[in-house]
This record gives sequence, structure tokens and C-alpha cells, in this order.
Amino acid sequence: MADILILQGLETQFRTREGTVHAVNGVSMRLKEGETLGVVGESGCGKTVTVLSMLRLIPMPPGKVVAGSALYQGKDLLRMSDEEIRHIRGAQISMVFQDPMTSFNPVVTIGRQVTEPMEIHMGASKQQSEDRAVEMLELVGIPNARDRLNDYPHQFSGGMRQRVMIAMALICTPQILIADEPTTALDVTIQAQIVELVKKLRDELGMAIIWITHDLGIIAGLAHRVVVMYGGYIIEEAPVKELYGNPIHPYTIGLMGSLPRLDEGRDRRLTSIEGIPPVLLEKPKYCPFAPRCKYALEHCWNENPPLINISGEHLSACWVDTATGKER
Repeated sequence: MADILILQGLETQFRTREGTVHAVNGVSMRLKEGETLGVVGESGCGKTVTVLSMLRLIPMPPGKVVAGSALYQGKDLLRMSDEEIRHIRGAQISMVFQDPMTSFNPVVTIGRQVTEPMEIHMGASKQQSEDRAVEMLELVGIPNARDRLNDYPHQFSGGMRQRVMIAMALICTPQILIADEPTTALDVTIQAQIVELVKKLRDELGMAIIWITHDLGIIAGLAHRVVVMYGGYIIEEAPVKELYGNPIHPYTIGLMGSLPRLDEGRDRRLTSIEGIPPVLLEKPKYCPFAPRCKYALEHCWNENPPLINISGEHLSACWVDTATGKER
């Protein structure tokens, strides 16, 4: 499969009263046609800022993309005019935002908010847009869809709002769907329904997906490939089965150890990662995970490791072979 999106060396900074926050530090990743790419990591690691930077949705100021490129079908999103990027966002690349409670305008009907992308990007008439909106709302499981077009967001539950958000993102049949922790505020049964819905729509529509989350359990059954971020860097990347079966980076090993498992008995204790995430007021000249890493060597404090090819498509940014505790 060909690459539909290529991020190369993306760097984003925010100017604050305390200083310059280095939120994203040289992120490079690829997304193939029809692929689901999982992006995981703890809060503040740069997952959301990476995709918002790519779509030029970060507020400037205080934010600024200071380096890198984001090639979509060979064209750099970061160097397009405002008019060009507006034709891409919502039509060819759509995003489902994190909080379904606050992502809608509370004083505009659901029907108006869902139909607007079609009218803007495809020049559809009001009737065509409404018919398409009803079709998409039915597709995502909203009952009596046509009757609900005149309802307002507060008349929908959290799970139904998230379904409507997905319908709105998909109404123009985008080639890439970015889902930013779309199940965070939902209970586990609704989470499972949303994940199954996205998998079904992916298979039916053939779109590529970037799924951002801190929930490794969701990614296991959804993604083809996983990128792990820490401190604004990608620290490991692998096919999903390879990552779960053989995590290489100490941070990924810690994440996997914190997951409850049914196949290891009651006696297995969950592990925790000691310490706190880095404060990114300075771009680290050493491995950002070194202060929390039990494998850290002298080299880890002197130089930040690049992503190293371990085997096949498995990459890890670590100077240490965690199997032996020795430097690679």
C-alpha cells in the first residue's frame, strides 16, 4: 500500500510565561492507504499537538510550527495557503475531537452542524445535504435520524453525540479520519460500540485512520501499527502484534506492565513507572525517559537516541538492549 500521509521532522513550540514549551520535537511518521495507525502515550506527550499542527489548527500565537513537513498526496499541508488547507480539512482529512460534550455549538441544531461540511466542500443543496446527513446518522446508529435533525446537542447523550461527531466527520467521505481519544468520556460499553462502529466504517469506506489514545486495550483490537510517544518524541514504532508481543523500549515495557491481563492469573501485580513526565521548557539533549528509566546508562544522559531499526518494521529510540541491560 502506498503512503497517503508522511510527517517528517515536525517540531511545534508554545511560548508561555514560564518559557518556550517544546511540545513536539522532530516527529516523523507515515500513514498508508486504508491503514489504522495507533498513537499512544500519556497525557502531555505531544499526540494531539502533532495532528493539530499538521492540520494547522493550533492557535498561533502562542503556538508555532518551527520545522518539518506534512505531505498529503505529495503536497505539504504546512505550506498551503489558508484557502487550500480549508478545502482539505473536513473534506479529505476529517477529525473527531476528544470531548463530544463541548465539540458542538450548543445553540445550532445537529442537522445544521452535520450538513454544513457538505454545503461548504461539495456545493451540495440543502436537500442533498439533509438526505446525506440522515444516511450518515443512520449509518452510525442514530434512531429516527430525520426527526433528530432539528434537535440540539443537549438533547443527545454523550455516546450519541460522539456518534453524531463521527457522522459529521465522515459526511464528505474523507480519505483520512483522525480520532483524538474519541472514547475518553464514555463508559466502557459505549466505548466498545464506538470502536466497533469505526472498524465497520473503515472496512466499508476504505479510509485510513489515525487513532490517538492512552488506552492500550483499545489499540490492540483496532490498529495495524502503533507509534508510542514520550516527551514530544516517538520512542517506539511497530506492527501492533509485534509491539504487544515484544515491547523493546523501557517506557513501552512499563506501559504494557500496567495493563491488567486475564492470561497471567490473579497473582500478577500491575507495575508502575516511577517519576513524572518531563517538563519541556528545554529541548532535552539526553534521552527524555532517562530520569525514570531503570536501564539508563551513561550514554543515555549524554545523547538522545534516534529511532533504531530493531527488526523488520520495529523501531526503538533506546541505547540499551533491555533483554541484556547492555548498550546496543
